[in-house]
Amino acid sequence: MPDKNSNTSLATFAGGCFWCMEPVFRIYPGVASAIVGYTGGDKPNPTYVEVSSGLSGHREGIQVQYDPQKIKYEFLLKIFLHNIDPTDAGGQFHDRGTQYQTAIYFHDEEQKRLAQTALKDLAASGKFDKTLAVQLLPYKNFYPAEEYHQGYYKKNPVRYQAYHEGSGRDNYLARVWDTSSDPHK
Repeated sequence: MPDKNSNTSLATFAGGCFWCMEPVFRIYPGVASAIVGYTGGDKPNPTYVEVSSGLSGHREGIQVQYDPQKIKYEFLLKIFLHNIDPTDAGGQFHDRGTQYQTAIYFHDEEQKRLAQTALKDLAASGKFDKTLAVQLLPYKNFYPAEEYHQGYYKKNPVRYQAYHEGSGRDNYLARVWDTSSDPHK
């Protein structure tokens, strides 16, 4: 949660495996933190086992605390949308189930409006043959995941990279967004 005296805002997204979403936000100036966790369900303080079962109602998510004077919400939306398959309603890549479905959780009406515009523009871009499946939902809650999940890409770089590549995410992003020259991939 942001400090009440700070000038930061929150953005919350569900983009499939949260390990893969954390590093893509952390690299940008203006991002104060990116925390992986569980969002959208009704069970208080769920565990990884409960969420991964698909029965908790939560999705794996990322909550980004950012300084809107340094990085705009519109750019965070672009980062999010360029790191998922926005047409996959059944999960993301080899992770299947409701706990891996994509969503943008808006914290206020301005975020909702900006997200609607981003989704509308992406749908109209002609980039995808299928209908977009990213849900736009009001923010309800966010529970940080267990400590061993935080910064997983740093704590376990070999396992993380093997998972990231093996999931099909790398190939998809390279094909759709031409990330082959992205130094932050």
